[in-house]
Amino acid sequence: PESLPIFEKLMKYEPRSMQGQPPVIWDSAEGISIRDRWGNRWLDWSSCVLVANAGHGRKEIVDAIVKKAQAPLLATYVFPHEDRATLCELLANHAPKGLDKVFLLSTGSEATECCIKLARTRGIQVGGKRKHIIVSFQWAFHGRTYGSQMAGGLPALKEWIADAPQGFVNVPFPDGYRNTDTSFAVFEKTLADAGVNPDDVAGVMTESYQGAGPHFLPTEYAKKLEAWCAAHKAVLIMDEVQSGFGRTGKYFMFEHYGVTPDLIACGKGISSSLPISAVIGRPEIMDMYAPGSMTSTHSASPLPVAAAIESIRLIDREKMTENAATLEKPLGEALTRLAQKYPDVVGCVFVKGLVAGMQIVKPGTKDPNGELAQRINEKCFHKGLLMFAPVGLAGSCIKIAPPLCITREALDEGCAVLAEAFAEVLG
Repeated sequence: PESLPIFEKLMKYEPRSMQGQPPVIWDSAEGISIRDRWGNRWLDWSSCVLVANAGHGRKEIVDAIVKKAQAPLLATYVFPHEDRATLCELLANHAPKGLDKVFLLSTGSEATECCIKLARTRGIQVGGKRKHIIVSFQWAFHGRTYGSQMAGGLPALKEWIADAPQGFVNVPFPDGYRNTDTSFAVFEKTLADAGVNPDDVAGVMTESYQGAGPHFLPTEYAKKLEAWCAAHKAVLIMDEVQSGFGRTGKYFMFEHYGVTPDLIACGKGISSSLPISAVIGRPEIMDMYAPGSMTSTHSASPLPVAAAIESIRLIDREKMTENAATLEKPLGEALTRLAQKYPDVVGCVFVKGLVAGMQIVKPGTKDPNGELAQRINEKCFHKGLLMFAPVGLAGSCIKIAPPLCITREALDEGCAVLAEAFAEVLG
């Protein structure tokens, strides 16, 4: 019965029936819950990989999609429709003053690729062809396309690129855990060591928080990065694909730093459902290409646009950003208690709003322990708490990202199950 606690009963679950199969065959999802076709139910701590910010299967979003499909209006290519204008206005109104232009796309990778293109175009425009270098951060993830993986900081994802192009440089990310020197001097020294003239940098792109942690920029570092970009006429790009739309207790993560980027890449939580992404930016950058010269076949496709409008309105109306900010404290306290109980294997805990991570390490070291992280993750799955596979270095980070509509009661219950999983795995 729906009135029972979410973990009280996993109906007729037989582990042996899942051997050789995916761990969960999704059949339906609603609010903070996921079900398979056999009636098993899980509390979702993945938000469908940070997509379902407003919750799964929200009636308002479903109704908007159905209404648009029955209009019928399924595709428009580059031609305008009213909802397209409405969504662009909503996004611009949530962005900092001066970031007034919006370009709608389909995926986060497409958004970051667009940012790279715009930054390089701007660089060549103001500084000639030498000004084309894109600086990004080690261990960053910006997508799975050619340009986004060149900008990314994960060497394994670049192995397929046999002849890597010039113009991409990675610098250390100042996470304060593996890179303990968080001074901005490291950024400048790394560029100097690579022979990069600062005036040849077209743009700097960073995830507002690195998804592999999550790892956050020190506020002072972020402010110095903003000033450095302004001084060298480099475009500052904040990749908010994971972190936007209320996830961290502010609408965009960069608001915590008190900085204003030139371009924002959006995706995932923009619609809580269908594929859609966006680039939000300054007019002098966004207007460089004439209408029709930067297009995407499914840009502003009517169904995802309708879903995004309703998702944004739900997040605002139900104050989900504020809910994420409020629940940061109890989530952080619960994870800190676990870290204090198991100090030999929990290297660190990072929390901001409703995204958190626990770095699982080999006893007494900072060496990643992906095998142990996976065992804890699987134990949670068996007990009715679902997360995506551990992320980060060697898959050693247990990442937590529930829908922003989660209640304090459900969050506490999830934390209790996580504690049980730790106890059962570690004895």
